[in-house]
Amino acid sequence: MKARAKPKASGKPSGPRRASIARLVPSSEPNIDDEAEDRQRGGVQSLGRAFAILEQVARHREGVGLAELSKLVGLHNSTTFHLAKTMVSLGYIRQERDSKRYRIGRPLFALAASALDEIEMVNVATPIMEELSRDTGESSHFAVRMGDAVVVIARTSGPGAFQLTDRVGVVRPAHCNQLKRFLERVELKPATKKSITEPAALLREIAEIRRSAIAFDDGEFNQEVRCVAVPVYNFTGDVVGALGISGPVWRMSDQMLQSRAKAVKAAANRLSSEFGASSFAKPA
Repeated sequence: MKARAKPKASGKPSGPRRASIARLVPSSEPNIDDEAEDRQRGGVQSLGRAFAILEQVARHREGVGLAELSKLVGLHNSTTFHLAKTMVSLGYIRQERDSKRYRIGRPLFALAASALDEIEMVNVATPIMEELSRDTGESSHFAVRMGDAVVVIARTSGPGAFQLTDRVGVVRPAHCNQLKRFLERVELKPATKKSITEPAALLREIAEIRRSAIAFDDGEFNQEVRCVAVPVYNFTGDVVGALGISGPVWRMSDQMLQSRAKAVKAAANRLSSEFGASSFAKPA
């Protein structure tokens, strides 16, 4: 018998057959696009959950426990715990040792404080300054430090006659900022005969201002003007500026200065609260 010849193997299946096999047999290679999408979806979900936790903690100034926090954000206790633990390790929330309640951490306050630019500060300060001017009858001003100078960034006028007309943006010397380095590089030039130009006398004056948290200007920059100013604090307890009032010397007597100082302190405390300060007296 003659052997039947075997058909030659082409090594390639026909087009339709190959396509059908491809459909039936799943690829062993991962789909990179799908994996990236899954990672992105998971990352966005985790971020969303973390911010939800952060917002709820921020709303509870007295602190919030794990069970209540989990309920508020709609997550399982273990999920909330692990996310909160990560944020605690980063410092953005903190957990009280005794009560185990979560509260906002200092780095978040620092971020918020750094985002508080001059325009926002003016918007927050202006209503309080307007009320202070109405109560005292004098011009009020809010000043912040910029380099070696103090710049008035907001001013309001009182209802009384002879109001001061210094424009916003006026620059004042900053004798008490970073004092040691300041005194080493800057000459203390007098603006009036009452200006303090002796470093030792200035240091004594600054020490008293730090102790009392209030400063008086008795014609030291303008001999016709007296002022009283109080520090304004931010989230971190640092001084971000000073709120004060100014008036002519014939109206702002020593007795009047002391009387007006109470109103200035109250207004400065309100402004500090608006900037997130929990207390208004920082140790010297």
